[in-house]
Amino acid sequence: MTDSLKSREIIRKTAAARKASNMSDYHESYDGFRWSTARSLLEGLPGDHRNSAHEAVDRHLSTGHGNQIAMRWIAKSGDRTDFTYAELSSLTNRFANVLCANGLTKGDRVYALLGRVPELYIAALGTLTAGCVFCPRFSAFGPEPIKARMQICAADALVTSTRLYSRKVAGIRAALPTLKTVFPIDGNLPDTVALQSLMEAASSQFKTETTEPEDTALLHFTSGTTGKPKGVVHVHQAVVAHNATGQMALDLRPGDIDWCTADPGWVTGTSYGIIAPLTNRCTMIVDEAEFDVERWYDILSSEAVNVWYTAPTAIRMLMKNRRQSHGKSSLPQPALHGEVR
Repeated sequence: MTDSLKSREIIRKTAAARKASNMSDYHESYDGFRWSTARSLLEGLPGDHRNSAHEAVDRHLSTGHGNQIAMRWIAKSGDRTDFTYAELSSLTNRFANVLCANGLTKGDRVYALLGRVPELYIAALGTLTAGCVFCPRFSAFGPEPIKARMQICAADALVTSTRLYSRKVAGIRAALPTLKTVFPIDGNLPDTVALQSLMEAASSQFKTETTEPEDTALLHFTSGTTGKPKGVVHVHQAVVAHNATGQMALDLRPGDIDWCTADPGWVTGTSYGIIAPLTNRCTMIVDEAEFDVERWYDILSSEAVNVWYTAPTAIRMLMKNRRQSHGKSSLPQPALHGEVR
């Protein structure tokens, strides 16, 4: 072992912590794992159907947990807005109704180009509820990467903001012949349909689309650094894996305060930033702002985050810039997980 490694503090779980975890013994969990058991942890829909949004939201209402906070959104200003599971269900149903009222049908591809605002998460779950395919795009992308990915999988609809539409989509709209409808969340522009008024008028009741387990639910893309980006499909049955790995790898359990810092434009930010925490009935923290050392320390402490899924780079930056006031005793002890690289 090198001197630099010897000088570093190694964080180890205590025997009691290991015993209390969802996966207390890796080899026992590996040998005893059965997909049939993993499937039984979720509810499913009649006729052996499966819908990811139902497992993430509506399932918890039927078991009496509608009043639990599902998402706490922290605006750039620092203001907090809570959404219970019941409220999230109502909003996602409204969004599903908006899609159907505007001609979107099962299997249509709904893209999102937004920052980490509540409408992004509502659109994700509402799209799945309606049986459409959700494809989040990283809002920092420029027009050309956006165009390429919307062309590859023939985008049918787009949820975005007036600013992002004007800056990044309006100029390429003519090159997207399949794009039927654009829903700005904060106003109206030519050739778009204002989402807010549609949401207000829509019903909060919607019968979840009875998607097949192998129907496409989520669509992500490879980076495109070595060639043309390739679409990567997650089917509705993948919710079984998202739920199970959330329990085993992240040790998620009902009532946890979970903060996945990845943007939903990346696969981690959807699978483990939306689906896994909600299927495991956690409260997920969503921060609109970008990385800031002081802000992140404050969120970890004030929100009592106990499961934290973030990137190794962020952890190194926090350690490098650790404030004296944030010693070990003043911070929670979250589970640290680096993104797969």
